[in-house]
Order: sequence, then C-alpha cells, then structure tokens
Amino acid sequence: MRMKISLQTELGNFQNRQTIYTFALKMSFLAVTLSSVAIVLLLPPIYWLGALPVPLADAVVYGVVLSWLIGGIVSGSLALLAGYAMHQLSVSRAEFEQLSRTDVLSGLPNRRAFTEALEGIDGQACLAIFDVDRFKTINDRFGHACGDAVIVAVAAALAASFGGKSVAARLGGEEFGAIVVGEAREARIEQVRAACAMLAERAIVADGCAIEITVSAGIAEFGAGRSKEAVYSAADKALYLAKALGRNRVVHEDEGLQPGRRRNSTENGHAKAVEIGYGGGVKNTG
Repeated sequence: MRMKISLQTELGNFQNRQTIYTFALKMSFLAVTLSSVAIVLLLPPIYWLGALPVPLADAVVYGVVLSWLIGGIVSGSLALLAGYAMHQLSVSRAEFEQLSRTDVLSGLPNRRAFTEALEGIDGQACLAIFDVDRFKTINDRFGHACGDAVIVAVAAALAASFGGKSVAARLGGEEFGAIVVGEAREARIEQVRAACAMLAERAIVADGCAIEITVSAGIAEFGAGRSKEAVYSAADKALYLAKALGRNRVVHEDEGLQPGRRRNSTENGHAKAVEIGYGGGVKNTG
C-alpha cells in the first residue's frame, strides 16, 4: 500500500516536464554508478582466474569509462522514455479526474465534487439548492436543445454569482447547488436572491426563441455540530416549500419553522424577507 501511494505521488509530479529530465538524469546516474561498482567488484576475481587479457588496473579504467559512456547513454535514453510515458499517464489521470468531477453539459462541478466540497465547509456558510421552475414545460414546448441551452445559461449565471470561496455545481437535471461562504447571513441570502433575480430578468435565446425562466431556491445554514446531511435535507425541504408557495422565490429554512409568520406574510403578497417578487414564464418569439 505504501509503495502504491508513493508511486501515485511520483506520477503526479510528472505533470511537469522538467521533472522528466531530472528523473532521467537521476536514473542514468544511478544505473552508471551501479554498473561501475559491479565492474570494480567483478574484475578482480576474473583477473585472479587469469581470464583478463589486460592488466587489472587498465581493465577497471576501461570498464568504468565504457559504463559511463555506453551505460549512461542507454540508461538515460530508457529513463527519458519512461519519464515521458509517466508524464502522459499523469496528465491523462489528471484529465480523467477532472472529467469525473465535472458536469459535461454545464461545465460546473458535478454532484460528486459538490459533495466533497460540502465536507470541507467549516466556517460561516449556507447551502442553497436551486431548481428551474417548470423545466419540463420548456423541454416539451421548445425541445431538448433549448432545454440544454437553459441549463448552460443557468450554470453560467450561478458560476458568475458564486465565485471565490463559494462553489456552484449542477446536482442533476435542472437542479443546482451552491455553497455560499460569507460571515453575514443576510448577505448570503441576498446573494442567492440576486442570482435568481438575474436569471429572471433576461430571456435565454436559443433556436430563435426567447425563453424566460424563473428559479426557486431553498437555503439552509451550516452550523457547529450540524451534519452536512442535515443541512442538505433542510435546504431541500426549503426548496420544496418554495415550490409549494408558487415557485419563483427563495425560501430560507427558518420560514418552515414559523408557519404562522409565513402564512401572514404570504397573504400580504410576499414571503418574509427572502421571497423574490418577480414574474416569469416562457414565450416563443419565433
């Protein structure tokens, strides 16, 4: 196991071409040194047996010089080839690892990468789960190519909205997630709200159609002693509540804990302080 880990570490270093030349030089030097030592150790017994056609001192000098000339060239060439092979393997492995963590359509991190990112959260942050409203209607009305264009546009908007220490990812289908990092809770909520508002304010043009979308989102807070599973579940429930309240809004998990206040604020036309007040739909300009 230790040898395997060491090999993986070395392969990772071979992404740098300079490491290849260093590796070839070291391997060549090691091979020549070992061959020189072998010559020095083997020639005396051969000399004592009377099998050397030249004096021992001359044989040692000739053997060492030839090992450095011939052995150095041969071993250096082989080490260089091996280094290039490991370089290609290392680059291919890095590319494969990147692909395995990236959603092909959107270019965002996929669910696997997002789950790993969740495990690394230890500061002030919240989890937001986004869902494109009535996405099936878009696919049915405009076709899957337009649906893909919507996914790409939403991904680009979320990537632009949640940069730096924050992370946006596509979780699957029309569902996205974001780890929003920041000290102020209200600022994090406002950031999620602004991302959804930006998506609703501009139509997505694809195949001669201008597709207006809205996005619903649920937010849950990370906290000391709270498992990542619990945070994800709370954000998912908040998203479900946003859908149940009519879509096109952002709901924080705290709203689900205060049904009386939520009912009163809904009667007044908006849900607490985190609901988004904008309309949306789809229209065909073709």
